[in-house]
Parts: sequence; C-alpha cells; structure tokens
Amino acid sequence: MPAMIPELLRRFLAVLFACSALSVSSQIDYVEDSTLIRAVYDAALTRGEAYENLRSLCKDVGHRLSGSPGAEKAVAWAARRMEAAGLENVRLQPVTVPHWERGAPERCILLTTGDTLDVLALGGSVPTEGVLEAEVVKFSSLNALNEAPEASLSGKIAFLDQPMNPKLIDTFNAYGSCAGARVNGPSAAARKGAAAFVMRSVTLRADDFPHTGVLFYDRETDSIPAFALSTNSAFRLGEALRDNGTARISLYSDCRRLPDAPSHNVIGELRGTEFPDDEGVRMAKVITVGGHLDSWDVGEGAHDDGAGVVQALEVLRLFKLLNIRPRHTLRCVFFMNEENGSRGAKAYAEACREAGETHLAAMESDRGGFAPRGFHVDGADRYIDALRAYLPLFEPYFVHVIKRGYGGVDINPLRAENVPLIGVVPDSQRYFDVHHSANDVFENVNKRELELGAAGMASLIYLIDKYGFPEKALR
Repeated sequence: MPAMIPELLRRFLAVLFACSALSVSSQIDYVEDSTLIRAVYDAALTRGEAYENLRSLCKDVGHRLSGSPGAEKAVAWAARRMEAAGLENVRLQPVTVPHWERGAPERCILLTTGDTLDVLALGGSVPTEGVLEAEVVKFSSLNALNEAPEASLSGKIAFLDQPMNPKLIDTFNAYGSCAGARVNGPSAAARKGAAAFVMRSVTLRADDFPHTGVLFYDRETDSIPAFALSTNSAFRLGEALRDNGTARISLYSDCRRLPDAPSHNVIGELRGTEFPDDEGVRMAKVITVGGHLDSWDVGEGAHDDGAGVVQALEVLRLFKLLNIRPRHTLRCVFFMNEENGSRGAKAYAEACREAGETHLAAMESDRGGFAPRGFHVDGADRYIDALRAYLPLFEPYFVHVIKRGYGGVDINPLRAENVPLIGVVPDSQRYFDVHHSANDVFENVNKRELELGAAGMASLIYLIDKYGFPEKALR
C-alpha cells in the first residue's frame, strides 16, 4: 500500500498506538491500519456517493411508509442503487407489513378562541369518524394518566403535556422517557373512558411542526383517535387551560388501517474471500450493516433513516473503491417496516437462522446523519474490550465513544445469536428537531457529516473483518 502519512508521523503513531494497545492486543498493526483508515476517510470525503444517493432517495422517491406506493418505489430504487454500486447477490426478501394511511389532513381547533392548532395523527390511529368535540383534561405524565380514577375521562379528551427533559445531554435518553407515552398513552386514556388522546410532540424544539410516531393499542376496545400537537400548539392549549380553568377542542382525522401488504427487505453483498468451514460454504461468517428503508409519511425520511441506508451502502462501495477484499461476507440490508412493526428485522433474523448462517457482527445506523461520535455495543464485555482497542485509530476523526449501549431496532433480533450489535452514535442535539416531522428533508442533512459517518462505519467494519474477535468471546 503506498504511504499516505509522512514517515516521521508514521513512526510517532506506531509508538503512540503501541503504548495504548499493550494491555489489549498485540496483533493490531496500528500503523498499517491508520493508513488504510485515512484512505477510507479521504475516499468518502472526496469521492463519496452517499449524499447524492440520499438526494435521489428523498427527491425521486420521497416518504415511504410501509405498505404505501412510496415504499415499493423505494424497494425498486434500492435494488438499482445496490446493483449500480457493484454489489453481489442483490435480492429482495419478502416480508408482509402493516398498511396504514393518513388520509385527508387532520384538523384541530381550540374552540375557546377559534385558533387552529397544528396536529398530526399518530401512526396506526383510528379516525375520528367526523368532527369530535370535547373538553380537555391535562396530564403531566403517563404515570399521572394511569393513576386517574376509572371512568374519570368519560367523553373527554386526554391531553398528555409531557416535555422532553432538557437536562439530559444525550437527547435519545430524553426521547426514551417520552416515547413510551406516545406508544401506550392512547390505550391508557381509553381505559379511563377518554374519547380521544392528544400529546405534546416528542421534541425539544419550540415550533409549529407536529411529530408523528407509532402507537399500539393494547386491545381493540382501546382504539380511540390519537394525535400529536406541535410544541407551540401544546403550549397554547396548556395556556388556555391555565387561564380559563377549562378548554374544549375539536378534532378531525381521516386515517385508516388496511389489510397487511406485501413488501421486501433489500439485500446486497460483497462476498468474503475465506472459507473457514469444512464444507467450503462461502458465507460461514457474515457482517451485516444496514438501516431501514421505510419512513413516516411526512417529510422525506432524510435523517430517519435515509441517512442510515445510504451510509450502509457507502460502506460496501468504499470497500470496492479501495479494493479492500473482505475476509468475511459483508452484507448491506435495507430493512422494511422499522417504524411501525419491525417485521423486516424479524424476517431477516429468521432467514439467517434457517440458513444456518453465523454473524461475526451487525451494525446499524438509525440515529440520523449528523457528525459521528462513536459506537454503542450490545454484547459481551469481551466484544466491547476488543472494539475499544481501536479507539486510538479513530482519535484523529473525533470519534471517541465505544461503550456498552443499544445496537438498534433492526439488528436487535440477532441478539439471541450472541452477535455483537453495534449502533452508530452521531451527535444527537439536532435529531429530534426533525424526527418524524415534515422537517425531516434532504436539505436538513449536512453532506460532510453524512460522509464522515459512512467513513467511520466502513473503518470499524474493516477492523472487525480483519481481526475478528477473541475466540473465547464466541460460541
């Protein structure tokens, strides 16, 4: 490999990295690997295709909720892009997905003032069946709603006004404390007799854009219409309740739940060069990298998760561009139906088990295309220790986090196979400004940050492919 770092710097890195690795692994060639990783970053930043692929996905396809025509258009788009990138064994994996449609635009009016409030139906909600008018009862948390007296909300609208906690630096932690209220709040309100459920959007930003997201009814009798208000509209409703002691709103939605629909995961590979089993099966060990192809039906699904799918594709494209021949088969998977069912994830894991495949690792990007900060790892301590040995190699790129954490929704079904699950961790401060809203568009993705994320993913997969994991950490 031609030298890409001046000799003095190479020698300095050799000493620095050797010192940091004394207690971890003597097999890692930090000088050679730093050179290769520099080449990966250079290629991603100067010859990358992730940003153009994302532009095409957002503008040529658009939003792509499971079961919709947009989702099927995205499947065809994905297969073409994988083939154009030179991936092998490009194929569609059948999966049956939920099919929900929003219908005509929702409406919400604060009847005490006549003001229009910004609102979206939550994904999977039943419709209002005409205009629904009722008194509003406010709750500050899901716990408070659960503790309300039985039948106390009969004929009324439950308003869950629970903000994300601004003191939590990792905004995913703040989101996690509120998302359960969106998923379970409608059923909790129905059990108290409520006619409908509205909630403050799960975002830290004060604006007029409501954020949708999935709900799940505990039982059919819990099926009441459910909505998210923009944060500004939630503030106005709360202000009316505070000033007047009472408030009434009218709600309208036209959404509908349809029969399950056929769809597909989209899969492409770079075949491994080694055959470690006795029968010469090429895919004895696989490294999966992916994101989810579906998105909500507002915005363009740019950060969630268009960024993740184009980064996953870019990983394999960078291997081909730099003529890095992987030892293990690298598999790019665009999962379908992460947003409202995760059926693509379950179908993929089941197919891997039925084929008797062994995963060396799985990586997912589903936290937006923002500046990369590191990786979370769901797996044994020995896996995490092995990956942390690579941190000195990432220091020049401001990637400093490799620690225990959640891998991702779409790779989580592989957890039962004792596979290290790796989640990409970008800077999270702006993600929930756009998440599940009309603001999640291509224009809100930074080209350089997207490319840096793809380069970091490719670099870590290169190291995993090259060195594997200590045998004692594997079954």
